Amino acid sequence: MSEAARSAGSQSAGRGGRELPRGVRVLSGVQPSGALHLGNYFGALRQHVALQEGNEATYFVADYHSMTSVREAKERRGLVRDVALDYLALGLDPTRAILYRQSDLPEVAELTWILLTVTPMGLLERCHAYKEKIAQGLSADAGLFAYPVLQAADILIHRADIVPVGQDQKQHIEVTRDIAIKFNNTYGKVFRVPEPYILEDVATVPGTDGQKMSKSYDNTIEIFAPEKALRKQIMGVVTDSTPVEDPKDPEGSILFELWSLFADEAERDKMAERFRAGGLGYGEVKKDLVERVFHHFAAARERRAELARNPETVEGILRDGVRRARETASDVLEAARRASGLGEAR
Repeated sequence: MSEAARSAGSQSAGRGGRELPRGVRVLSGVQPSGALHLGNYFGALRQHVALQEGNEATYFVADYHSMTSVREAKERRGLVRDVALDYLALGLDPTRAILYRQSDLPEVAELTWILLTVTPMGLLERCHAYKEKIAQGLSADAGLFAYPVLQAADILIHRADIVPVGQDQKQHIEVTRDIAIKFNNTYGKVFRVPEPYILEDVATVPGTDGQKMSKSYDNTIEIFAPEKALRKQIMGVVTDSTPVEDPKDPEGSILFELWSLFADEAERDKMAERFRAGGLGYGEVKKDLVERVFHHFAAARERRAELARNPETVEGILRDGVRRARETASDVLEAARRASGLGEAR
């Protein structure tokens, strides 16, 4: 980790009591490719909100990245608005953290080209995310292949110390580090080499079918789904055919794992006992989970509805966010241009 990250203090956050760093630059983003879900919340958004405390936190809505999967302009704009609303409703404070729309910072596109010229093809060919997305049916275009370089530009242009990501995104941060080191070795030190920050107490959230919860698999439980839609999603969680009266094993149960996200330790222990004792129907657990999810996000749901009625307030936050983000980004881009011999000699 960078010297700043190593020397930082820490604070506790999250169900597992994991210590969060303080006094570092934090950078992350969310791609607007569909409604945000419980996997996004427990794997990213919850940590992003916690990390705004005591750090320089910058978050962006990654609409450039969404261009590899979303092909309708109107849809993209709507999804960007929804992600911004979700971030703000869930507790991101624009007076303490920066929130901006990626495409409002075109400096990142220029930096992407500069970084592409020092990025080995073999490095990108080894990226598992590209292979996985091709397997999911996305077209094999150059944008999808070069996605990790755009992601590197997003990170390096802000001189981030840490990037909070899920375990499945760790490789992208390693690619970012490799690209930064390659540029620094070629042209002189310009970029800070970031560290991935992975919360060890956050497991992969399962989808309703047992695979990783993902919009790509159509197995999500949406954070702000209307109550009727939320109920349908949760009632669709896959379970086995064990009769109500028979004992059930909570270990390996998708339903128990999802329910546990909204319960404390004592509640989880009690529910596990009920599973093993028999007499508990999966339907009862699902109905309780619906209530818990709806209650957990009730206040955020109200804040989101209020923000949605005031779209200019949200746009103002994004405009102010990119203004503040540019203060660092323009300096980093200019340093990269000078180092690599672009523009007028000074």
